[in-house]
Amino acid sequence: MEGYDSPRIPHKEGRIMKRSKRYTANLEKVDKSKVYTIEEAIKLVKDTSDAKFDATVEIAMNLNLDTKKNDQQLRGAVVLPHGTGKVKKILVLAKGDAAKAAREAGADFVGDVDMIQKIEQENWFDYDVIIATPEMMPLLVKIGKLLVPKGLMPNPKTGTVTMDTAKAVLETKKGKVNYRTDSFGNVHGIIGKVSFDNDKLVENLKAFVEAIMKVKPSTVKGSYVKNISISSTMGPGVKLDLNSFDK
Repeated sequence: MEGYDSPRIPHKEGRIMKRSKRYTANLEKVDKSKVYTIEEAIKLVKDTSDAKFDATVEIAMNLNLDTKKNDQQLRGAVVLPHGTGKVKKILVLAKGDAAKAAREAGADFVGDVDMIQKIEQENWFDYDVIIATPEMMPLLVKIGKLLVPKGLMPNPKTGTVTMDTAKAVLETKKGKVNYRTDSFGNVHGIIGKVSFDNDKLVENLKAFVEAIMKVKPSTVKGSYVKNISISSTMGPGVKLDLNSFDK
């Protein structure tokens, strides 16, 4: 969200593109010298969203992490109490009872070797998430060059490599959000849509932050969270008062 605060943004060819008057007007509604309570921030994000579609509400947390250390590279998932506003299509790669459980839980596609071959041979990506049992992973690794760039490779840390396929499917359908630190110690996530009631966005926001707080590495020195901001798609960032999470 760091690029959202300027009314002028660089064009891919190096030219400067000017932001719209409406965006600039919205930007002026945000006091950059101020940090806002959770409730104030949610209201302001909705007020400054001028997209012609139901914009996504995003969160960015800047953490005091040294990502060169393995134990300070965070990766995981959180199930938001009110979902993300998007129902994801799920592919489950499993056999036997695990495959049956996935179907009963509502997986969109279920298979094993046949599905992996379909991905490899047909470049098939008509799904948003892959959940796999451990026995399927050696086969998936062989097509990692197709899955990794799209962020589709299952991982135990996000709960997408598991024998409990039913639980994984249900959590994903409900609104599970994956997170991962970048090289600068930032964690980005989604907490819903602008159309959500304020109270639901507040609860989703608190759930996301709580999940990140729970995985604080024991080796972190000093303050763990540097700052938190939220924004709508293409909207200006709004900084949150960290003390408001203590209430």
